[in-house]
Amino acid sequence: MSIGSVPMKYRVTIDHDQCMLCERCIENCPYGVYRKEGERIRINSRNCVACHRCIAMCPRDAISLEEKPQDYRSHPVWTREVREAIYNQARSGKIILSGMGNALPYPSIFDRLVLDACQVTNPSIDPLREPMELRTYIGKKPRKLELTRSPSGDVDLKTTLAPNLQCETPIMIGHMSYGAISLNAQMSLARAVSETGTFMGTGEGGLHELLYPYQDHMIVQVASGRFGVNIDYLERGAAIEIKIGQGAKPGIGGHLPGEKVCLDVSCTRMIPEGSDAISPAPHHDIYSIEDLKQLVRSLKEATEWKKPVFVKIAAVHNVAAIAAGIARSSADAVVIDGFRGGTGAAPRVFRDHVGIPIEAAIAAVDSKLRKQGIRNEVSLIASGGLRESADVVKAIALGADAVYIGTAALVAMGCRVCGTCYRGLCPWGIATQRPDLVKRLDTEQASAQVSNLLHAWTLEISELMGAAGINSIESLRGNRDRLRGYLLDESIMKVLDVKGIGA
Repeated sequence: MSIGSVPMKYRVTIDHDQCMLCERCIENCPYGVYRKEGERIRINSRNCVACHRCIAMCPRDAISLEEKPQDYRSHPVWTREVREAIYNQARSGKIILSGMGNALPYPSIFDRLVLDACQVTNPSIDPLREPMELRTYIGKKPRKLELTRSPSGDVDLKTTLAPNLQCETPIMIGHMSYGAISLNAQMSLARAVSETGTFMGTGEGGLHELLYPYQDHMIVQVASGRFGVNIDYLERGAAIEIKIGQGAKPGIGGHLPGEKVCLDVSCTRMIPEGSDAISPAPHHDIYSIEDLKQLVRSLKEATEWKKPVFVKIAAVHNVAAIAAGIARSSADAVVIDGFRGGTGAAPRVFRDHVGIPIEAAIAAVDSKLRKQGIRNEVSLIASGGLRESADVVKAIALGADAVYIGTAALVAMGCRVCGTCYRGLCPWGIATQRPDLVKRLDTEQASAQVSNLLHAWTLEISELMGAAGINSIESLRGNRDRLRGYLLDESIMKVLDVKGIGA
């Protein structure tokens, strides 16, 4: 007996009194929700993914969307999502793919942390009238500075400084590859980081030649698939990142569906057109910290020791010990990606059930490195689920030097977080390679919107620092006294090393 159809996730309706039959809904929906029959627009609600493109483009506001118009009998254990996953796998026998970040209602630790503010005896700082230093340097810092004085009285620096990235804001754009997102999306992000004095990651998809003008603001990535990696690629980046793991799918490799590997993507990645780009779970030359150290030093040697090398890992239970090993591997920064990190395509079971929150991971790593006396050996970059400037401030107070944002930048460009990136049908021109969809993303407008977001968040960070009586981002880093836990249990507060409210 067939399982039969399942209840619709969404019901789309049109107010026919308002509809002017302009057919914009048909033109804008790549999922086939709309079609015209006679003098009516007909709807197939089962195809809807709630991308809101039709609603945004309707000139008469004639379209309405209702979520879960019908549902199963309610049950606390056998939820709609659990049952539909079983139905889908019973039909297909396949792994269920998903996009974006963790979709389960886990409580956010960021939302249970509040920032302290200064009053009277420790006055706050007015960021409009006082200088606020948000410039951030990513890379190794010396344990101490040695100076020499010449006979003429000039003071010279004797200590050799490691190469660092200079960011005008502690916010960078995380790695989203060409293939996972469109070239227009990458171009928009590249322009934005160039204008705001920060950096973005290329992802594991190589570097398209149209991005060469922005290469001084690009961090190139070396993942297990080594897509697009050659000496020209390495030399063009301002920094190099070795991707070991990703927050949305710890312990497994990457997967770009073949439907998104167009001719241009295949040339950039150096793989056959239309083939799935699958990165293996491990790097086949890394099975120990010693192996990692060899790759780090090889990349530095290839680029004449002029570029910092980062190592990206997913947030897992022993992340502090792993990060301590990386700090001793000659790496200049550790990127820690929490379990709310986004992705273009991942098995749903990994995205929703593997990994730990970035808040706990970054605090544990910072604490471990401080105890071992090697905190200055590496910078820490927090990633995975940062949604607003307050999250950035809290992450830095927990120990990060800077943060990566990904989904927030896509939302600034128009993304509606519908979670179907892996299908390659993004109606906003972001997570697609279809030429008719890609051209919908205006690179000038999108880059301006991302720049505005980075500028606005940076202003808010200055305001929050001023309220805390801090005028330098360095003074905020690891300053847990500026945080208080609210409705957090003692075990989590012990990991975070923060006090409770009122303490």
